[in-house]
Amino acid sequence: MSSVNQSGTYKLGDRSVHRLGYGAMQLAGKGVFGPPKDHDAAIAVLREAVAQGVNHIDTSDYYGPYVTNKLIREALAPYPDDLTIVTKIGARRGEDASWLPAFTADELEQAVHDNLRNLGLEVMDVVNLRIMFGVHGPAEGSIAAQVTKLAELQRKGLVRHIGLSNVTRAQIAEGRKICDIVCVQNQYNLAHRDDDALINELARDGIAYVPFFPLGGFSPLQSSTLSGVAERLGASPMQVALAWLLQRSPNILLIPGTSSVGHLRENLAAAELKLSADVLRELDGVANAA
Repeated sequence: MSSVNQSGTYKLGDRSVHRLGYGAMQLAGKGVFGPPKDHDAAIAVLREAVAQGVNHIDTSDYYGPYVTNKLIREALAPYPDDLTIVTKIGARRGEDASWLPAFTADELEQAVHDNLRNLGLEVMDVVNLRIMFGVHGPAEGSIAAQVTKLAELQRKGLVRHIGLSNVTRAQIAEGRKICDIVCVQNQYNLAHRDDDALINELARDGIAYVPFFPLGGFSPLQSSTLSGVAERLGASPMQVALAWLLQRSPNILLIPGTSSVGHLRENLAAAELKLSADVLRELDGVANAA
């Protein structure tokens, strides 16, 4: 049995997925812009992920743009029956590689059709609406018009399930009044724990929480405590950080990304790492020191 299966499963809408998945963002070029440095290596990572038991892949057409979805289609289509592909809409890339809002009804509908075409799908399993009100994190503002548009596309049969990304508690509540929300994707990791209470609330309601930047993202996690724990356990700091997330709450689904087969295997092996109560208490102090 592959190590990823050791992490257990959780419902993402009507799909049961292994809690340790894969995020495709790093398959694009530098700055998530342009083609990969090594096309064949990118294809190999995707195929190895599925071979290792990953059945939840997170992507977006604005990675590249259009790069990661085309790679996923090339590597994996026709797709395994149990593979759940999740995408994000609500942003676009400028010619200078900037990240820009793409929030109008027409832009959202076009984005869904672009994802379907580039992935070679007739319906998206899950579409996350990425909110772009704030530059450095969630910011308040109504998302009713955008969620209503996504719900319309869901009724048309183009989208099975809807999620939200980079959102506040108020925006989640607003979205849930319009349609079922199956997942929330916000920044969260060992050192960045603003959503602690939110994760618990979503768990009670059976809603998945998918942390982006689970390993720190563009600023990788650095902590003497984390490094010390990892050394004692004979693991890498990143494996410990992922294992901590898996034990943090059963509704957390992980999508660590990489463009390396070796790094992929290292990430997936985190599912086998069980942290004691003493270690968990020690790691909980990392956020206080951040």
